[in-house]
Amino acid sequence: MLAPFQQLPFAQVPTLPRLPHRYFESRAETVVVSSRPFGRINLHVRTFGQGPPLLLLHGFMTTSYSWRYMLEPLGASYTLYVPDLVGSGQSDKPDVSYHPDALAESIGETMRALGIWGAPVIGNSLGGYLAMRLALQEPTAMSRLVNLHSPGLPTARMRALRLALALVPRHQALIRWLVWRNPERWVHQHVHYFDETLKSREEHNEYATPLRTPAGLRAFTRMLDETLDVQAMGEFQAALRQLGRFPVPLLLVYSARDKMVPPVVGRRFRALLPDAQFVELPNASHFAHVDAPSAFLAAIRPFLEDNQAGAMA
Repeated sequence: MLAPFQQLPFAQVPTLPRLPHRYFESRAETVVVSSRPFGRINLHVRTFGQGPPLLLLHGFMTTSYSWRYMLEPLGASYTLYVPDLVGSGQSDKPDVSYHPDALAESIGETMRALGIWGAPVIGNSLGGYLAMRLALQEPTAMSRLVNLHSPGLPTARMRALRLALALVPRHQALIRWLVWRNPERWVHQHVHYFDETLKSREEHNEYATPLRTPAGLRAFTRMLDETLDVQAMGEFQAALRQLGRFPVPLLLVYSARDKMVPPVVGRRFRALLPDAQFVELPNASHFAHVDAPSAFLAAIRPFLEDNQAGAMA
């Protein structure tokens, strides 16, 4: 039995996940989106379940695969739409700016292309941050938002990292080289779970595949530099402070032991947006939808059911 967050040795990671899932049974399709910031792009989208639409957005360096353990429980009540974001997974990776507002706009364009404008959204990590920015751009894009462990507010650690990278000549090329040497090992080292026995070679391969290509590596480093830009986060924080409330019902879900985004970020969001609901999970990682699915579902279901009740009223 591993201690919380004790990393499983790379050589001992099993081929298949310890817990089964139905991700590869979900319907896969390529959706063509005419995007203002990205041009004509092909997006890989998974759909699963039945009922009203619900959009699930993955985080940085992951893909739609990260939602594998949510398909059955949420798909019993919703038709789930689970895309690979622009620059990620099997979706196109154009060589253009990856400013967070551009990616946020592309999510809205994807919702229109899928015919689910105004649906509720759950976003993990980067996906939650981008969904928040989309809600500021177009408040009618979604009926409500669950933000799971997203960044979005600059921290001292992020500022220090940004400064350190700025001092390294051609740091994007250096990062690409470090990832390219062994993408699976990079994934293993940078995806953290409360229960590390949930990792598998299957997961490593899903997240590492786009990192094996020049376009995937380029998109990865551009998102690291541009989408997660500290200055853009500072501007976003200022916009939230000026608004004082979020444009749509918002549920903030953070882990008290997150090793990737410190839980203080969630508490700062809560202070900025006192109208938002807030839940802190005691024993979960940045990916609570993977390693604490029961606790995560218990936190979000009442919030999503309020949306359905409002739609029926």
